[in-house]
Amino acid sequence: MSGLYAELQWRGLVHQTTDPELAKLIDDDSLTVYIGFDPTADSLHVGSLLQLCNLRRLQQAGHRPIALAGGGTGMIGDPSGKSEERSLLDAEQLASNLEGIKAQLARFVDFDAGGLLVNNADWLADVRLLDFLRDIGKHFTVNQMVAKESVRARLTEREQGLSYTEFTYMLLQSYDYLHLFDTYGCRLQMGASDQWGNITLGVDLVRRLRGEHVYGLTTPLVTKADGTKFGKSESGTVWLDRAKTSPYALYQFFVRSEDASVGRYLRYFTWLSHEEIEALDTATAEHPERREAQRALAREVTAVVHGADEAAKAERAAAVLFTDEIATLDEQTLLDVLAEAPSAAAPPDTTLVDALVATGLCGSKGEARRALQQRGVYVNGAQQDDDRALTAADALHGRFVVLRRGKREQALVELKG
Repeated sequence: MSGLYAELQWRGLVHQTTDPELAKLIDDDSLTVYIGFDPTADSLHVGSLLQLCNLRRLQQAGHRPIALAGGGTGMIGDPSGKSEERSLLDAEQLASNLEGIKAQLARFVDFDAGGLLVNNADWLADVRLLDFLRDIGKHFTVNQMVAKESVRARLTEREQGLSYTEFTYMLLQSYDYLHLFDTYGCRLQMGASDQWGNITLGVDLVRRLRGEHVYGLTTPLVTKADGTKFGKSESGTVWLDRAKTSPYALYQFFVRSEDASVGRYLRYFTWLSHEEIEALDTATAEHPERREAQRALAREVTAVVHGADEAAKAERAAAVLFTDEIATLDEQTLLDVLAEAPSAAAPPDTTLVDALVATGLCGSKGEARRALQQRGVYVNGAQQDDDRALTAADALHGRFVVLRRGKREQALVELKG
């Protein structure tokens, strides 16, 4: 297989294009390409991961990527793919969010090697309403805008309809494309398939006002095997900021990928070769219980988002979680691993029976004693025979004791005082 476009197709990353000529341009030309990211929070989440990877792939192939942070459009809110109207953010909150996502963008786009980070508030904030309506708005018809899927779906699915504020979003995004074409010679906008309507309007606006041909390309929406939205775990949104979602939690999110989806995710989110991915496809088909593909996916994604060292720590933590080697984990990894486990504080010399009850691993002291007699209780991964005091000698990093009941139930005790 030769050429970037064929590579994108093999990975399932081409859903729609505005012109078949784009394939040749992607392979043989040097394009400036942009993707927009809404700063609706102070971190991006895994729902943005596919587009981040796309910018990286384009830059590695010699194209110039622009990551557009929507400080201006973020004050409006994109209705695409949303069943409810977004809450409007003030300028201060948007500025804080933008600062938060810059470092995440920099992990995918090399801003020292030609990549650009722009904020559309820099040109949208000063646009005068009458000038915008006269110079830009007149090139759009209401019929044309209502026909777009992102608008039509909201009009039919939501009882309260679509606000005028949201309705204007596609005009602003089209204006972004015009501005980036004028300023940087940008000729390609990429995004998920729910952005198709916005992208094609921008392509049309550049043609009308500048007489130039620019392009759009969309990727499929990333979904789970059952077609539901990708990006949430049992505990909520999976973020790219380690303070919100630890590297270990990110690793675990991808390790839990369904067999029916893991092949797609390997193509979307990793740089593994065709041969490596196809070998993992075979492993999933023949030995799904080994979860080789899921572990490879989790390792590769965690390395891209947080670095190879953090990926190695997460992988090792997963391997030792239910063994006595859990005592060898560094403090932060230990806390990450047990972040969702029950916990309790206890004074030194608390008995094991009392600690089991305090953490909820056992419902009563009698139940705790029976669990000990059945050899189903572990301290820092080591099996226990009888009740005893938890002492400083048990404390990992000077204060933590990991209790386990049976094969999988764990809790964290912090010795205090």
